[in-house]
Amino acid sequence: MIVGVQDVHYYVADMPRAVAFYRDVLGMQVLDSNEWWTSLECFGARIGLHWTGGGPVPPVAADEHGARHGATLTLRSTDLDADLEYLKRCGVNALGRSDNPWGRLAAIRDPDGNVLKLMQPPSRT
Repeated sequence: MIVGVQDVHYYVADMPRAVAFYRDVLGMQVLDSNEWWTSLECFGARIGLHWTGGGPVPPVAADEHGARHGATLTLRSTDLDADLEYLKRCGVNALGRSDNPWGRLAAIRDPDGNVLKLMQPPSRT
């Protein structure tokens, strides 16, 4: 019987670098880690990093809207502009951003080229 979601994970070529990004830049908490796998807690969700064994992570086709295949982790933001400014100071470049009636979005890449998104839902007035 399926009882829940265990995790969502990304492949990474350099585990220490990836852990530093997800922990120090994105603020996730490391739950457990070894050479091949790191589990992080992200606001109640478990995010995994799976080591490639040192090989490159296959490139993910993306544009200003985000990844063109595969899954994407989308993080909720209360202030997209401030979060993008912070990420820029941390060396992260946005692939693109858009303002929509249903929310504001920005797509970014982690150090291994995996695509993530930030979304700020519309304000309720």
